[in-house]
Amino acid sequence: MLDRRTFLSALTGSLLAAPFVAEAQPAGKVARIGYLAPNLAVNPHLPEAFRQGLRDLGYVEGRNLVIEIRSAEGKLERLPALAAELVALKVDVIVAGGTPAALAAKQATTTLPIVVSAAGDPVTSGLVTSLARPGGNVTGLSMLSPDLVGKCLEQLKQAVPGVSRVAVLWQPGAVPERTEKDILQGAEVAARALGVQLQFVEARGPEEFDRAFSEIIRARGCSDCVAKLHVHQ
Repeated sequence: MLDRRTFLSALTGSLLAAPFVAEAQPAGKVARIGYLAPNLAVNPHLPEAFRQGLRDLGYVEGRNLVIEIRSAEGKLERLPALAAELVALKVDVIVAGGTPAALAAKQATTTLPIVVSAAGDPVTSGLVTSLARPGGNVTGLSMLSPDLVGKCLEQLKQAVPGVSRVAVLWQPGAVPERTEKDILQGAEVAARALGVQLQFVEARGPEEFDRAFSEIIRARGCSDCVAKLHVHQ
């Protein structure tokens, strides 16, 4: 797994060299980036980590870069207005922290590039048409997709060839209902193809982990492996 700085460097590298930016930036032009987040109070270190990733690439605030940061402070209904504010400021690109922020940015503009730092299910949420051909003005990274569940189980089977039972730890309601349904169905289809038996165990939050693992142990699902499909959004 990439560490946070490596991830941010990769993100900002793709951001500033995005294929849908038609022209190379003229010498001396100051880049203006809009940073839209649902709640930076949860991760207050992210803006500075983002700035450091940009500095590693030669973009320094006050010299050749301006960053306009907007946080909804946990009030998601504020995101559309904040996205519109960034568009009015004529930023060159909007970095969106998560699916709600990306959806608000997409609603605010169809022309400015939008880079999602981590989307849940970009296809089902309507951010992109498909993972292979996203289309439109949205790009970025996806943490979760029903299409990837089968691959995860396949890799698990390759890593532990003798695995026959897998306990699946999941959080009900953490993603949209359709996404949740597709993920669980995708897991079942992949498990049948791989000859693996699944045990689905719910955990609505960290306070339920002890109970969930006790349930897994009682059912002997942990004798082979435990897979976390999705615990938190």
